[in-house]
Amino acid sequence: MIRAELAREDTWDLSTLFKDDTAWNEGLVLYEKMAERIPSFKGTLSKSADCLNAYLEFFRDLSILEERLGVYSGLRQSEDEGDSIARTMTGRFIMATTKVQAASAWAVPEIQAIPDADIHSFLAEPCLAEFTVYLAKLLRYKPHILSASEERILALHSEAESAVSEAFSVLTNVDIDFGSVDTPNGPCPLSQSTWSLFMESPDRELRKQAYTIFYRHFDSHKTTIATLYGAQVKQNVIKARIRNFPSARAATLFPDNVAESVYDNLIATVHENLPVLHRYYALRKRMLKLDELRHYDVYTPLVPAAVRKTRWDEAVDLIAAALSPLGCEYVDILTGGLRARWADRYENKGKRSGAFSSGSFTGAPYILMNYKEDSIRDVFTLAHEGGHSMHSWYSARSNPFMHYSYTIFEAEVASTFNEELLFQYLLKTADDPSLKRFLINKRTDEILATLYRQTMFAEYEKRTHELEEAGVPLTIDILRNEYRQLLIQYFGPEMVLEEFSDLECLRIPHFYNAFYVYKYATGISAALALARRVLSGGTQEREDYFAFLKSGGSHYPLESLKIAGVDMNSPEPIQAACAIFGHLVDQLETN
Repeated sequence: MIRAELAREDTWDLSTLFKDDTAWNEGLVLYEKMAERIPSFKGTLSKSADCLNAYLEFFRDLSILEERLGVYSGLRQSEDEGDSIARTMTGRFIMATTKVQAASAWAVPEIQAIPDADIHSFLAEPCLAEFTVYLAKLLRYKPHILSASEERILALHSEAESAVSEAFSVLTNVDIDFGSVDTPNGPCPLSQSTWSLFMESPDRELRKQAYTIFYRHFDSHKTTIATLYGAQVKQNVIKARIRNFPSARAATLFPDNVAESVYDNLIATVHENLPVLHRYYALRKRMLKLDELRHYDVYTPLVPAAVRKTRWDEAVDLIAAALSPLGCEYVDILTGGLRARWADRYENKGKRSGAFSSGSFTGAPYILMNYKEDSIRDVFTLAHEGGHSMHSWYSARSNPFMHYSYTIFEAEVASTFNEELLFQYLLKTADDPSLKRFLINKRTDEILATLYRQTMFAEYEKRTHELEEAGVPLTIDILRNEYRQLLIQYFGPEMVLEEFSDLECLRIPHFYNAFYVYKYATGISAALALARRVLSGGTQEREDYFAFLKSGGSHYPLESLKIAGVDMNSPEPIQAACAIFGHLVDQLETN
């Protein structure tokens, strides 16, 4: 179906950002015109609190417009990736923001250069009240900010920093032809996007064939991809050293004020709970009636998918019932948006695949879906993205723009929290035993993928960056050896690995966004803890959770989560999440 054939009510209404493309173009012209004022502030920021405030108010207004422009063009492009008008808008926006970044590169160093006594005096002035959180976080970077000229060079270079990850994406998604897989319905193309579908197939020979063909092509390009990843790691290490951080990991965790001990606690606690993961793989081997558990056997569902058709409005009703413990305001706002035009509901030709939420300070918290009525998984996806959107909704209405935005560390908490409430509701109300078994299997595999698997990825990133920092070249053999050790450790004695199973380390795109994946594991652990706290608690526990949703960027993420009632400095939430996984494995064994 082409986009023009979709019903208007099934598409999002972007007018909360701009009325139409013409208005967006006018906004971009205004943005570029406003940016011409940037040089006029240079050299004035240290003169007085009023001078600093004048620049920050200008910068705030410019940034609000920039966010609106970026969100609108990004959403327009996601409607149809082949739309030349939308792609041109995105290109023009990127060019304009790159110029602004370069033109304003002097500002942060100039603020950093204000003598401590003066800046503390400025912060006491009422005119800067709106910016105190922003400035406090900015001043924390002082040891890592370079001179104005050096910052300008880095800003100009920033557009090229993504070249390595883009090369990886183009190579693995475009240039490598993975061929096809012979199926009972004839040859089917194999690609990065269809790979997971083949791995979920109940036909073991089909899984084996797809797995073998897939990794045969990675084997043919292994040296090139290893070189790309090695360059990415080297770039991460160099940037950390330029900014005077002790390590690449320390540099990446610094913005969230997360201690490296949190990362290490995650890995250590998951290691302690590997026996229950190994027990799950032993159960998987028995339930699939296999003589040997192979790497291509770990994704196929143990329980057939429940057959259930859920129309959009029915899905919204389900979500409303599941989230009722959060109260009427939350439910009414979310369901009102989902029934109105927050969401772009259905697939159309050229539309971006998957789902996402895109909140902003001034616009509605939009949701992209490719909703399918016969997939209960899509109901969970809608609840997940709704969690992101409501997080954005509360953050934007509870904070000034300069610190309304929450971190990625916190983002997955609100979304996974909603999924857990939906899971508990469906499990409690389902009359069909097959649906209950499916839900338990689904939740088990989700926690495995998000907690255990992402921790394994996080440990791999830790190892590769430490090797680079120690001066060890990241050759293909070293990368494979490190990854194979982790595969053996995490999958346990039941797994029979293929000779090329360790080539999996070459295909994970998240590795090009360093030290990101651990947030999935900490996020689901926090979400599970908070969901149980709200469901078993009362008004106070619910209000604590809302305090988290409303905190935006007013606190660092660990502080926000502590307000909600969970301490991620402690291994306890990770341990509790592993215990929940163990309980689900118990239920799979007995059902």
